[in-house]
Amino acid sequence: MIRISSQQIFSGGINRLQELNTSLNSTQQQISTGQRVNKPSDDPVAAARILKLDQELSRVETYQRNVDLADNRLKQEENALASSIDVIQRIRELTVQAGNGSLSANDRRSISSELEERLGQLANIANTRDASGEYIFSGFQGSVKAFEQDPSGSWIYQGDEGQRVLEIDDGVTVPISDNGKDIFVRVPAAVTGENTAVTSGSAISGVSLVNEADLQAAFPGTFPDDINIQVDDNGVITASNSLGPLSVTPGLYENGEPFEVAGVEATITGPLPTAPDVDSYTLKINEKQSVFGTIENLISGLNNIDKTSPGGQAQYDDLIANSLINLDNAQESIILKQTELGGRMNAVESTKTFLEDSSVYTNEIRSQLQDVDYAEAISNLSFQSFVLQAAQQSFAQVSQLSLFDRL
Repeated sequence: MIRISSQQIFSGGINRLQELNTSLNSTQQQISTGQRVNKPSDDPVAAARILKLDQELSRVETYQRNVDLADNRLKQEENALASSIDVIQRIRELTVQAGNGSLSANDRRSISSELEERLGQLANIANTRDASGEYIFSGFQGSVKAFEQDPSGSWIYQGDEGQRVLEIDDGVTVPISDNGKDIFVRVPAAVTGENTAVTSGSAISGVSLVNEADLQAAFPGTFPDDINIQVDDNGVITASNSLGPLSVTPGLYENGEPFEVAGVEATITGPLPTAPDVDSYTLKINEKQSVFGTIENLISGLNNIDKTSPGGQAQYDDLIANSLINLDNAQESIILKQTELGGRMNAVESTKTFLEDSSVYTNEIRSQLQDVDYAEAISNLSFQSFVLQAAQQSFAQVSQLSLFDRL
């Protein structure tokens, strides 16, 4: 026979009641919080997995914020580029209008006035700021205004050539900015001609690219560069580039008649040089010009070129023709950048969808591990309450048993 002391009875009963009460409180906490695991001791394995899932959700949320930032920046840049194309298109229309030979000097000045307004509008677009007040086309120098006017009134790029990138997923980065130099400054310019060393008073004009294949053939394995042209006192035209001599068609000079070299057509007007002098000209092939510079030159030409002076009409015609080419090149440059932006925005959208799906999947797994089954928890709570009540009543009866009651 085992002897059980009163102290053992009381100690065991109290311990059992405490265990039952702890279980009941734990179930009540699960129901009130809606979580099956409130502390690691509730389910160590599930708690460890939940911790990892929380870290994954935190990572996804961080990348989702980056995705939203990238999406906003790219959309803002896209809108700015679309607006700049509209402005350049209007400038092009004005340039075509300025090429009308029946316009008076006052008409040209009126066009020039609107061009100045459009130039300022384009500069404002190029100086667009984001929500944080940084200039989106200034490269890494977001606090520096992208374009400023120098003392002469010309618009000059002030930023750097940096491109900001943002990580939108593990190992996935996307550029979220473009510097204004690549978009608005490094624009391919029209082929032009200039007098290099001319003693006769002649001038070169009417320069245009008529056969791009011939131009490329004249510079095999390299980018097209300047072409040097010489005319001697006998009217013989010779041409060369950095690789050697080039053929000229026709090879004899005729005043005001075009000739062609390496796919570029040009016209020389004026007298021949006197022996032993040789007139020299340069065809500028691979030049770059800022779209702002193109518009500024156009405004200056409309205001200052005297079409009635010798060579003035040819100079004016060249200005209009070259301006149209440069404006078309500027539009094409911006459209190419828009296409690139579209690819980035597609990548951002795809990553956004992937992160959303990942978040949903991770939350589902986390819910399975942590969320409480209310039906089961309420059933357990009822059962535990019943057991605790029964244990309390039983202990109350047992605690009254004593040998003193038999004396």
